[in-house]
Amino acid sequence: MDMIDLGNTIKTRRKVLRLSQQAVAAPLGMSRVTLSHLENGKLPELGLRKIMAICSTLGLELVVREASPRPTLRDLIAEREKC
Repeated sequence: MDMIDLGNTIKTRRKVLRLSQQAVAAPLGMSRVTLSHLENGKLPELGLRKIMAICSTLGLELVVREASPRPTLRDLIAEREKC
């Protein structure tokens, strides 16, 4: 999951709960603009504690797991040559 996916997930959940950006951001000491930038993929990074606080507010859980290996260029070329 990247920041764009995270932002989309947060935005979707916030809307399901019918909460405004201000209602989520203000109690966390964050500006509405910062939350907006996160939701719209315009924020390159945000501290882990703030992300966890947003998730907690929205009833979301942040999970860390081992990443599945991405194919290398060599793998993709080899796969294409099989066809």
